[in-house]
Amino acid sequence: MKLPIIGAIAISALAISSCGSGATQNQQDPSAYISLFDGSSLTGWRGDTSLWRAEGGVLIGEIAPGAELDHNSFIIWDGGKPADFELVAEYRMTGKGNSGINYRSEELMEPSFALKGYQADIDAANTYTGQNYEERGRTILAFPGQHVRLPEVTGPIADYAKGNIWTVAEEVESLGNRDSLRTLVKENDWNEIRIVANGNQLEHYINGTLMSKVEDHDVANRKQEGLIGFQVHVGPPMKIEYRNIRLKYLD
Repeated sequence: MKLPIIGAIAISALAISSCGSGATQNQQDPSAYISLFDGSSLTGWRGDTSLWRAEGGVLIGEIAPGAELDHNSFIIWDGGKPADFELVAEYRMTGKGNSGINYRSEELMEPSFALKGYQADIDAANTYTGQNYEERGRTILAFPGQHVRLPEVTGPIADYAKGNIWTVAEEVESLGNRDSLRTLVKENDWNEIRIVANGNQLEHYINGTLMSKVEDHDVANRKQEGLIGFQVHVGPPMKIEYRNIRLKYLD
């Protein structure tokens, strides 16, 4: 699922080192970005190969007509469970579906290739692109254009997740008008997505603009490390492409 938020940041020079079965940080420069995708194979990733492939430097997830899914499916990076990091990638979506990047997530036993955790949402209509949606959890935490604070809660998640929205989220400030923000996303073209997870602060950027920010003070339900995975979502036929996928660990 998906939902959005904003802000601007210029990305510093990237030092990219390619990885094999799993990325290892550059020993000469611990702050350098590392490449998570070799551009020619799915080495270092796990997913349904009927949905995901590597082609021409691009990681492609595609749902063909007549092969629609009964559950969201992820391709999962096997290189670790990052805690504090910056993740940057370029993406392009065609069709009418949606996708997203999960992080600080856990893999479920069933169904196959399913993740639970924070997600930087992406959708073809750009209604939710950039929002923070917690897959199989607290649902929409922050819409595009929102900076929110999540207070501690007690009791089951179902008591607070209503209508696919985490109802106790407290808006700290507006990051911009949602309709204006969506115009910053290029349709049927390459866009840059950037995730910054640092402590309990979670920021999602699209093309350098902060789309959403979450301050997660909900100790019982938040996650501070976990898996990274890219999603193909239940719905109509679609194709999502990712390239130049890189990660930097934060101190």
